[in-house]
Amino acid sequence: ALWISALRIGAASAPRWEALEKHARAAFAARFPDAETGGLFDVVDVDHVPGEVDRRVRPNQILAVGGLPFPVVEGAAARRVVDLVEARLLTPLGLRSLDPADPDYAPRYGGGPRMRDGAYHQGTVWPWLAGPFVEAWLRVRAGTGAAKAEARRRFLAPLLAHLETDGLGHVAEVADAEPPHAPGGCPFQAWSLGELIRIDRMLAADAADAPGSDERETVHGE
Repeated sequence: ALWISALRIGAASAPRWEALEKHARAAFAARFPDAETGGLFDVVDVDHVPGEVDRRVRPNQILAVGGLPFPVVEGAAARRVVDLVEARLLTPLGLRSLDPADPDYAPRYGGGPRMRDGAYHQGTVWPWLAGPFVEAWLRVRAGTGAAKAEARRRFLAPLLAHLETDGLGHVAEVADAEPPHAPGGCPFQAWSLGELIRIDRMLAADAADAPGSDERETVHGE
C-alpha cells in the first residue's frame, strides 16, 4: 500500500510512474484480498514460497484504506477491511497488533525485556494506529458530518480521556491488548500524540453541523 501510494504521488509530477502504479494496484487487488475473512492477507508468498499466505488478522491492512493520501482499496472491499479491523482489533486506545483469536495472541505487555518484546507485535495495542483507522472508517462512510460526529464520540473521546491519566497531556507508545488497556512503553510518545491531533483536526471540520454533536472539546484548544 505504501509503494502504490508513493507511485500515485509520483505520477502527478512524472507520468512515467502512472503505468507502474496501475500495474501495482491491479496486482494488489488480485493477490491480497482474503475471501475467508473479508480483509487482506498480511503477507503473500511467505518466506518466498509462491502462493503461501499469512491470513492472520493484523492492523497493517488498514493502511490500504486510511492513513495514506490515497486509498489502495475502495468501495465494498474497503468497507469489509474496515469492518474486520473494527470487529477484531479496535480498542478504546487504538488497534491491537493481532487478533485475540490467534493462538500467539499476547493479552498483556509486561515483564522483562524478552516478554515485552514477545508481546510487542502479538496483540499489544498501538495508539498511533487510531489515526489510520479513523480515516479509513470515515472514507468508507463518505466523510459526512454525521460520521464525523459519531467518530468523535466513539473513537476520539477515549483518547482524549487518556490525556488525563498516566503521562498527563500525552499518549503512550503502547497499551495492553485487554481491558483496562494499561499503557506501556514510552509514556510520552510523539507519534501517538501526533495521530491524536490529526484525528481531532480531521473530525473537527463538519462535526458541529451534524445532529447530536454538542461536544466541541479538542486537543488543540478550539
